[in-house]
Amino acid sequence: MTGLAAPRPAPAILVGSPLPRTILRLALPAVGSALLTLLFLLVDIFWVGRILGASALAAVSTAGFAVWILAARGVMSAVGVTAVAARRHGEGAHGLAAVVAGSTLMVALGFGIVVAALGWRLVPGLFALMHTPADVTDLGRLYLTTYLLGTPLLFGFFACEATFRASGDTRTPLALLATSVALNVILDPLLITGAGPLPALGIAGAAAAAIFTRGTVLALGFVILVRRRLVRLSVFDFRSAMAALRVGLPVAANGIFFSLVYIGLTRITTRFGVPALAALGIGHKLEGLSYMVATGFGLASAAIVGQNLGAGRPDRARAAGWMTSSYACAAGSVVALAFLAFPETMVGIFTHDPGVIADGSMYLRAMAIVQITMGLEIVLEASLGGAGFTALPMLWSGLFTAARIPLAAWLVGPLGLAGVWWALAVTAVARGIAMAVLWRGGRWERVRA
Repeated sequence: MTGLAAPRPAPAILVGSPLPRTILRLALPAVGSALLTLLFLLVDIFWVGRILGASALAAVSTAGFAVWILAARGVMSAVGVTAVAARRHGEGAHGLAAVVAGSTLMVALGFGIVVAALGWRLVPGLFALMHTPADVTDLGRLYLTTYLLGTPLLFGFFACEATFRASGDTRTPLALLATSVALNVILDPLLITGAGPLPALGIAGAAAAAIFTRGTVLALGFVILVRRRLVRLSVFDFRSAMAALRVGLPVAANGIFFSLVYIGLTRITTRFGVPALAALGIGHKLEGLSYMVATGFGLASAAIVGQNLGAGRPDRARAAGWMTSSYACAAGSVVALAFLAFPETMVGIFTHDPGVIADGSMYLRAMAIVQITMGLEIVLEASLGGAGFTALPMLWSGLFTAARIPLAAWLVGPLGLAGVWWALAVTAVARGIAMAVLWRGGRWERVRA
């Protein structure tokens, strides 16, 4: 615990040190954290696919888009904390940053309870909307209703992570996520199959394992935040909490909209059978290799941008966005090559079903180019969020995301299932170009947070 309790990095490092070194110093632990988040998700589909089969795998995949809606709402507080608290740290107002973090954390936990209650009522209608097969629907509802119980813990965990990052510390979230992955790797198969006194919960066991690990790591992270005086609960500043949520709301709305579009795409994909649904989920998770790397770089860039704007260095903030996105694009090109060269092998890690492997391989080939442009989209959107400029990126991203449903519906006529995959690819590339245009425009430099 000594390493976790180390003092936070001085904000001067983010505003005064050489930029490449600053980016890599902050980004590499964040990339590690993001990849651990992906590993946390992959553990579920690995054990479910290997133990329970293709229908259960399709159930987790379809329920996963609803989980993304939950995550998007939780990210609302995380983005707000990163933008507002990082700006206060950049100004040297560390006490105010702690108040922002504490107030937003309390709001996030309360909001999580409300969302969980509403989610329980909406689950039946969600699967009816997707028109999933009966066996997939039953398993998906069981998984999702179990997962909803942990919504407050999920929201609190996101706010906790963001508080560390806003102070310039990405190493502690890395350690916390490593702990959560280790617990999940152990608990997942035990709760799915039952071992010793543990009950055999089947697909609900995968969700229960996630809930337990999130709660454990949230408690550990909160203790560390208190010891470092990065969070203060004795003072509730409603204005600060609302400012953080206002900044994060467009990002959350965009994430929710993104998930709803995927639910619509699931309905189109359903006509091609259970293997196609499972392939959609596996392909989406494997894309996480590029997505999570870009997210790690984006989290670092958001903190650097926020602190440099607070310190009156917009020129350095602008350079950080371009440089960080170039690193993410380079990493994504490696994943793109793997998608083209070894798609069957990558999909085959999670299933032995030949239909799922065939459909999933087709997905990876179609999405190869997206792994490169994803660096522009994710990093620059996060950088804009770090500046507190979130409404216009949400609009641009939302328009291209919405286009996926009519484009997929049109392309499945001549291309079949591949039409869905190519609709995803074309619109994803367009989103990356849009974020680059917004970053170059520079309106974000004049936002007050």
